[in-house]
Amino acid sequence: MSKQTQFLIWDEQAVEQLAKQIQAGEVVAFPTETVYGLGADASNPEAVAKIFEAKGRPSDNPLIVHVADKDQIKHYVKEIPKYANLLIEAFMPGPLTIILPSNGKIANNVTAGLDSVGIRIPDHPAAQELIRTANLPIAAPSANLSGKPSPTSAIHVFQDLNGKIAAILDGGTTGVGLESTVVDCTGEVPRIMRPGGITKDDIELVLGYPIEQSMIENDKPKSPGMKYNHYQPDVPLILIDGNAEFFQSKIDQYQAEGKAVGLLVSEELASHLSADQIQVCGTITNLSTIAGQLYQTLRTFKKTEVDLILAEVFPEEGIGQAIMNRLKKAAIHIEKAENDR
Repeated sequence: MSKQTQFLIWDEQAVEQLAKQIQAGEVVAFPTETVYGLGADASNPEAVAKIFEAKGRPSDNPLIVHVADKDQIKHYVKEIPKYANLLIEAFMPGPLTIILPSNGKIANNVTAGLDSVGIRIPDHPAAQELIRTANLPIAAPSANLSGKPSPTSAIHVFQDLNGKIAAILDGGTTGVGLESTVVDCTGEVPRIMRPGGITKDDIELVLGYPIEQSMIENDKPKSPGMKYNHYQPDVPLILIDGNAEFFQSKIDQYQAEGKAVGLLVSEELASHLSADQIQVCGTITNLSTIAGQLYQTLRTFKKTEVDLILAEVFPEEGIGQAIMNRLKKAAIHIEKAENDR
């Protein structure tokens, strides 16, 4: 596409318009409770190909299929294990994707040629309305250029994809702020492939037993977010693992090298540091605030203002696992205080 993308405010008429565009094989962006999705008819390989083209996404990176309710999941999979049904009942609609054996009704380029498919039910009324009105399964990765921070507002989508997609549905800022948790349900026991808004503890509480996290990169990833660079801002990002004194020493070091330094830190750490630009993304006492603002904060740093971002290492507990999963993929490396090594 080369013409300007339509920018529509969420209402019934806008949803109907986007639904018709999806039915016609176009690609549109819409809000979910996690991030904005870039949607196309998951049963139409030509339409799905436009997603990869618009994002610049590698074709071996599978997409997640969005459906409206639990019954629709059954239309696209061979079987649903008992433990997967427990997860569906507990967390859907919500920020959880389950990978199940595909029955072949979903386009081959959605599944990247695998015999499995990732499916979720988004917990956002605009997404629900769009899926029901289009009456189609919607394949939808995050609505950003491949490798960049995911969009948590319609403006982010417009900045990345104007002229590349048919339309954007503006439903306000997303809630969770990080992509869905992905759980592989194709084996005898479930495995977390990507952490997200539903935590490992949440899942284990429902199942009643511990589960594995298997976020190892491989040549044929079952889940998005496993193989390629992701979430990277316009400016190089380095993770700083240490106390405030160590953090400030790294700021001073890079400034002495003539670099303008931006910080991505919590409220607690920000009060102890001095740099060229400080962006506070939430509080350590509530990691969900950091998750909700992470991508927005990453997108605020511009090459014209800073040469480097130094980011705090957050506790890897609860949703902190998902936060650090994204930051580690966004970073060029981690600098750790000697006494912590």
